[in-house]
Amino acid sequence: IEEAEGTLAALAEEIKGTEAGIKALDKSVAQATELRKEENAEYKELMASNSQAKDVLGWAKNRLNKFYNPKLYAAPPKRELTEDAFVQYHRGAPPPAPETFGPYTKKSSETGGVIAMIDLLIRDLEKEMTEADVMEKDAQGEYEKVMAESSDKRAADSKALTQKGAMKASTEEALETEKESKAGSIKELMTTSEYIAALHAECDWLVQYYDERKE
Repeated sequence: IEEAEGTLAALAEEIKGTEAGIKALDKSVAQATELRKEENAEYKELMASNSQAKDVLGWAKNRLNKFYNPKLYAAPPKRELTEDAFVQYHRGAPPPAPETFGPYTKKSSETGGVIAMIDLLIRDLEKEMTEADVMEKDAQGEYEKVMAESSDKRAADSKALTQKGAMKASTEEALETEKESKAGSIKELMTTSEYIAALHAECDWLVQYYDERKE
């Protein structure tokens, strides 16, 4: 009985620990999922913002080429970005020079410097987008790996919890049976002792009666 009670106590502690582990795992998974959502939202916002900035810078570069380097000018689609969009993105930038400016203006180093600066900004945006894309893929891959491992661990812990629960129930049943058996044995022993005592008293009476009759 003492051994069974010790086993029950150990199983109860193990079950408690396993339940706490599952609860902590679920909390960790929820936190990781929330963090992944936030990171993904930031990634999408960055990509959208940089894409829009690239479009505006590309439009500005194309407008400059129209006046200063016509060979590199690309005709816009039917829906061309308005100059207002460029002004909103880069408020305060000077408007493109009119076509009436002379050849010297078209080939000025200032214009080339502006276009070079635009190219640099576009490259920086593209680099940032490439890095963000790599980081997003890595983060998503790591998240999926953690989720798979967490799922496997939870399944294993749940199975162990079920097994320990069954063992605990079986041990409790065996302990109860043992206690009932012990109680029955004690009762039977007491009954036997009482019977022996009664029999002993009867024997004493018979011996005494026999002695009296013999006299």
